Amino acid sequence: MMFVSASILIIGAFVTSAAVGGYRVNLTPSEPLGLWRIEQLHRPVEVGDLVFICPPANSKFEQARRRGYLRRGLCVGGVAPLIKTVAALPGQHVEITGHVVIDGTVLASSAVHDRDGEGRLLAPDPGGVVPPKTLFLHSSFASSYDSRYFGPVPDSGLLGLARPIITFDP
Repeated sequence: MMFVSASILIIGAFVTSAAVGGYRVNLTPSEPLGLWRIEQLHRPVEVGDLVFICPPANSKFEQARRRGYLRRGLCVGGVAPLIKTVAALPGQHVEITGHVVIDGTVLASSAVHDRDGEGRLLAPDPGGVVPPKTLFLHSSFASSYDSRYFGPVPDSGLLGLARPIITFDP
């Protein structure tokens, strides 16, 4: 019994110190599984940056949490930060049809689906000009829940760059 208690205490201390140190474990297939670190961003965010970002607490993300698209975590709404690539910045034009088109160029690996893996309806974002103080996010994982479906998110949720530490693709 003492061994179990000590093990729980040690694991709890490790998880707490990892979280305080900016480390996160990714258990979603949108990016490689494993240990990641949040690296502070000392410049403006750019297209192509892989970032950790807390999504806003709104009805789209509440539904995503209920459907199991999001893991539990410390962001507002009780979800874990997303790891996504910044695909478009404020002022860029996003068109969402069968694929995502940004400023006239088709975004690679951006097919838009009308149903999720369990057959539930998915409503794509209508697209348009990315508003000020928001980011349009993308993952090349075919079943990723990203801005194709939830639209641009406030840049105020940006935690920093996502840097893999020990990861693997299953």
